[in-house]
Amino acid sequence: MRVMAQMAMVMNLDKCIGCHTCSVTCKQAWTNRPGTEYVWFNNVETRPGQGYPRTYEDQDRWRGGWVRDARGRLRLRGGGRLHKLLHIFANPKLPSIDDYYEPWTYDYDTLTSAPLGEHFPVARPRSLISGKPMKVEWSANWDDDLGGSTEIVPGDPVLARVSEQIRLELEQTFMFYLPRICEHCLNPSCVASCPSGAMYKRVEDGIVLVDQDRCRGWRMCVSGCPYKKVYFNHKTGKAEKCTLCYPRIEVGLPTVCSETCVGRLRYLGLVLYDMDRVTEAASVPDERDLYEAQKSILLDPRDPAVVAAARAEGISDEWIEAAQRSPVHALIHTYQVALPLHPEFRTVPMVWYIPPLSPVVDAVSRDGHDGEDIGNLFGALEALRIPIEYLAGLFTAGDTTVVEGVLRRLAAMRSYMRDINLGRETQPHIPESVGMTEEQMYEMYRLLALAKYEERYVIPTAYADVDPGSVEEPGCSLSFEGGPGMYESGPFGEASGQPVPVAVETFHALRHRQTGDGMAANATRPSRVNLLNWDGRGAPVGMFPDSRGTE
Repeated sequence: MRVMAQMAMVMNLDKCIGCHTCSVTCKQAWTNRPGTEYVWFNNVETRPGQGYPRTYEDQDRWRGGWVRDARGRLRLRGGGRLHKLLHIFANPKLPSIDDYYEPWTYDYDTLTSAPLGEHFPVARPRSLISGKPMKVEWSANWDDDLGGSTEIVPGDPVLARVSEQIRLELEQTFMFYLPRICEHCLNPSCVASCPSGAMYKRVEDGIVLVDQDRCRGWRMCVSGCPYKKVYFNHKTGKAEKCTLCYPRIEVGLPTVCSETCVGRLRYLGLVLYDMDRVTEAASVPDERDLYEAQKSILLDPRDPAVVAAARAEGISDEWIEAAQRSPVHALIHTYQVALPLHPEFRTVPMVWYIPPLSPVVDAVSRDGHDGEDIGNLFGALEALRIPIEYLAGLFTAGDTTVVEGVLRRLAAMRSYMRDINLGRETQPHIPESVGMTEEQMYEMYRLLALAKYEERYVIPTAYADVDPGSVEEPGCSLSFEGGPGMYESGPFGEASGQPVPVAVETFHALRHRQTGDGMAANATRPSRVNLLNWDGRGAPVGMFPDSRGTE
């Protein structure tokens, strides 16, 4: 058993309202620059829908992820080394800009410079790539605008696999939102697909990154990723992807998308896993067994044998303690309500989801019944307007039994807590019916509904014994020409030191410098001064005229 640590995330889809705050803040922090206009490290999709890029889940078309061959071994669906060498200059399995969308802005100058006329001037859309006028036809979540439309929904690859008995009638359907980031998989096919070795998985926390110096722009990683969360920067000729905001993670802060989430639906935590069993778990013959196989390699951080093995691998006690308090491990293992996205891709993804339940209560109450009575809720699960088969197609490779078990636990929690909220005697048989104790049921409720900031984000720091002044601005993999690491001055006064990584938009990451008496820019760390945001701490040489020795 070789124990390794992995930063993981769980998203509670019951809470997502589709506000896209996570997408906007991620965009502003990471991809707000030339070459990344169409890139969304975080995007929120509407389900049912085609996703972003369009039909990315259709691996018969895009050839991403892994498949199990006749000998029981994993191989890349897109082909091995010889196949990639033959197609290295012309990769046919890449989404085009039409599969994403052509980004645009508006000709706002027309509104201010148009001559006086009979009609009000209109700011027409212009392409951010070519600069020419264009017609807006698709976007990162066009499914939201056309949700449930017979024009869009039939293109949903997951819906196409649902049994013929399921009929999606427009007036009877409802939508739910699915936020997506890079899965930071334990068995990443993007890393295995990269011919230049630029894609790598960090040993200490499992975050998958791109080495910008080694990347040669072959784009095999784009086609190899089944989630299509690796993007090509057409300005720099390099691949880019979600970094899980690792500069923030290293100082104990959550990702930007988590920090700004309006619904507080995201949970971040450390999990320990057995690296020796990853290939075995990803290679099980039946796709429906992948969920249990993936769950089985996540280790119990309270097991003395696991703790001893973790220490032997150099994992510190602080990290082990963080894994023991991890909300991610609790939601996956203790309460068993979190599911992986498309485990059939065999990449062993580390972003998990709690499937939505909210519409069940509304559907029951609409008919005049008690929407939170346990009997009514359990009975309504079979008649969900969004079929359990569809949720199973997203999260369990089609195994409806697992999804139904998760929904029953969530429904039982609602019914059990209703008695507590109304001051009535609890009903112990409710948690017992789903294999939980009353204490577990209440603890799960607190974690899902009332958890505080430090309970939702349990992130060990990477620099426990180092001067915080030296780690307030960690390095950034995007510090290349035109990248966000090229700024000369930071957003917190007289340039907060060295080239500013994108993660320092939070005040907490610069707490040490902000509360110090000195200034970051000095003889050993020179930097230009921006008078617009200078905080008045100290004065660099040359800022004011030297009156000494003058008459």
